[in-house]
Amino acid sequence: MSTFLLRFTLLPLLAFLLLTNCTRRARPSTAPVAATARPPESPTPASAARDLADVMATDLQLTPEQTSQVRTILNRTVQEANAAKAKYPPQSSGLLTELKRINADSQKGLLAVLGPVKFKQLRANQRKMAEEMQQRQK
Repeated sequence: MSTFLLRFTLLPLLAFLLLTNCTRRARPSTAPVAATARPPESPTPASAARDLADVMATDLQLTPEQTSQVRTILNRTVQEANAAKAKYPPQSSGLLTELKRINADSQKGLLAVLGPVKFKQLRANQRKMAEEMQQRQK
């Protein structure tokens, strides 16, 4: 009689446990998905300057000398921006002020290298270039 009770008591319990474990595995995971975008406060990779210079060289039809000078300006910009991000807390007014200064210096340098016509073309094509940069990072 005890074997009979054990068999009929344990079998449904075992079936229940197996079914609940299987259904747990079949459910879609609710684990958070890792972000694919780089947070703004993280350092900008050095390759970004090179890639942007390449995109600019193609879109603006730059000479090799201009491309080299643009790459130098962009490398310096990335280094200074990363140093500022390391120095100031994220989204602080100090960081914002420093990044604006770095950007202004970079724009002045690019204007000097590209000249007013190509610089205007750069400003007009910035959105397109940003999309190309995003495609390169994928």
